[in-house]
Amino acid sequence: MLAGGEVTLVQKIFISNANQVITMAGHSDKPAKKGEMSEVSVIEHGSIWVEDGRIVEAGPDEELREKYKEQLGNAEQIDASGKIVTPGLIDPHTHLVHAGTRENEYAMRLKGKTYMEIMEAGGGIHATTRATQKASHEELYAESKKRLDKFLLHGVTTVEAKSGYGLTLEHELKQLEVAKQLQKDHSIDIISTFMGAHAVPMDEKKNSEKFVTRVIEEMIPEVAERKLAVFNDVFCERGVFTPEQSKRILEAGKKHGLIPKIHADEIEPYAGAELAAEVGAISADHLLKASDKGIKAMAEQGVVGVLLPGTAFFLMAEFAPARKIIDAGVAVALSTDQNPGSSPTISLPFMMNLGCLKMEMTPEEVLTATTINAAHAIGCADEAGSLEAGKKADITIFDVPNYLTLSYQYGMNHVDTVIKAGKQVVAGGRLV
Repeated sequence: MLAGGEVTLVQKIFISNANQVITMAGHSDKPAKKGEMSEVSVIEHGSIWVEDGRIVEAGPDEELREKYKEQLGNAEQIDASGKIVTPGLIDPHTHLVHAGTRENEYAMRLKGKTYMEIMEAGGGIHATTRATQKASHEELYAESKKRLDKFLLHGVTTVEAKSGYGLTLEHELKQLEVAKQLQKDHSIDIISTFMGAHAVPMDEKKNSEKFVTRVIEEMIPEVAERKLAVFNDVFCERGVFTPEQSKRILEAGKKHGLIPKIHADEIEPYAGAELAAEVGAISADHLLKASDKGIKAMAEQGVVGVLLPGTAFFLMAEFAPARKIIDAGVAVALSTDQNPGSSPTISLPFMMNLGCLKMEMTPEEVLTATTINAAHAIGCADEAGSLEAGKKADITIFDVPNYLTLSYQYGMNHVDTVIKAGKQVVAGGRLV
């Protein structure tokens, strides 16, 4: 599924002498659940051998050094002494392509306004929609590329990117075309999601069915025909799209080959988790208010739960019950939910901090949730999410002595080196 940007590959790379290599091996076929989320597969004093942009082997440093000794002279060598090596981080839920910021709304919320009150008054998603509609392709590209660069500096090598700030066919296509161009030009892999059903336009609030029909009959077929998205998402929430409307939108996408995703049960219980299971969604995201019935249905149907702690943190809301969701057997991933209104951040490492400190997750679980399970949430676990033979050489090196430090030292960026598809793109914490 991952196409990747055009890069010049270094034929051979030897990453050596790491304090720890965290491979996340063993969960490429199915996402890790329950106790499996603690199986991070650590190689102490490990190394990795890479050829032609693919991982050949990860193992103890002495063994690999001996095995490849005759080839070391022809390889790019990266000394990871005192550091840890992980798969490149994966962010499975972002609103990457948009224009403008909403710091004025942040100030309003600090004075007592709620997110939904601001949105219903024409702010929120509608404010970003106005800015995005006004922006040219070139302006959107420039803004989004800056965000991608920052993601890369924080160790992320793959992101999912949603449309949803266009709300007309013309502007939804514009967002998706920008993402497509960035996928060609940037090191980070971008997997696109169509989210025309992000909000009902202000001038159609009294007749949402008209807009739903347009999404189903006009937008989805065109997006699918142009092959601009892999997934189809909907904001199933009271005052936005009902479960019944959401189901019709997701089923319409399936008919055109778009895999369902769903913004579910963020503000209040609204049967979003149940709907995700019913339509066979690859993931249900948010889940702050998901019912026990919905969580059980997700576990039974293998729906990945993508939790977005940055949104709860920024909106000063109750966090998703990660412990309950994991213990129920749902495979959990973490994401920034990068967007200008409810989670204006690109720091996936900070989401790992919040997962531990605010959602009762363990350091091992947050590693799983930002690597292999995140890959499963966007359908790319065959290529990314773990350091296993044959996979893309998407690798992040953190300047910490062990993986516990990543969730222990909060709000800090420990990324030293990033390798994307066998090419070093960040070195010494700077873009190459």
